[in-house]
Amino acid sequence: MLDAALRKMTGIAAVQEAWRSLFSPSDAVGVKLNAIGGHLLSPSPAWAGILSRGLKQAGVDEKKIILWDRSSRELKEAGFLLKFEGRGLRCFGTDAQGVGYDPNLVENASIGGLLSRIVTSLTGAQINLCLLKDHNLAGLSGALKNFYGAIHNPNKYHGDHCNPYPADLCALPQIRDRCRLILCDALRVQYHGGPAFKSQWVENYQGILVSRDPVALDFVAWRLLDQIRKVHGLPGLEQEGRAPLYVLTAGDSHHRLGKCRESEIEVCELSL
Repeated sequence: MLDAALRKMTGIAAVQEAWRSLFSPSDAVGVKLNAIGGHLLSPSPAWAGILSRGLKQAGVDEKKIILWDRSSRELKEAGFLLKFEGRGLRCFGTDAQGVGYDPNLVENASIGGLLSRIVTSLTGAQINLCLLKDHNLAGLSGALKNFYGAIHNPNKYHGDHCNPYPADLCALPQIRDRCRLILCDALRVQYHGGPAFKSQWVENYQGILVSRDPVALDFVAWRLLDQIRKVHGLPGLEQEGRAPLYVLTAGDSHHRLGKCRESEIEVCELSL
């Protein structure tokens, strides 16, 4: 699915060349996961091998790839193999010994805090590997909100359905300028009751979303989540009073992080 999506997204027929259009041998690449949901509601550990294979096609040395999230414990519980050093790609949380948060305070509008050193100094490019899931406060937990796992104080940014916090966070140049690819693992979608795993509201969608635009991806994910909810007899997020308006904020004339109008977004659907 990823190979087909990258060929379509980049317009490049050869998968190796598609990867090379996004990454180069000089890159140190972080893969920001979302492992808070445990092994039942986290990106599949199979992504480790898939992304390593793809990045190696772009000439990226495997030892320069870091799979990461805020906590090593959460990564382990999600099924990822922790690895701090040695040959091959590494996998650890910001809380790992010797990592931690950059001591330099970052601020942008409503956001103020410390960013993971994995973002600021251990890598220079990022793959945002998020999930498609409902969130009881934000409405949607997708690409933009995934970087809550990069800042030391995300608990401060959940008021007003999280608007405008994900937009202000992702507008930080340390995030905005380094994110090369967004992958949304929609193999299993938590369409209600999130962000925790609730088996009665899980759809085995068996799909992925791929983009270079986090706002467009989240906008399409919002529409897809509403479609799945409708099939199961649930109202849309806006009807339920939980519209993820931070997605629209991220695409406004101030933030300009991507496209948030249907007329401006080209959606290509592939079936394999």
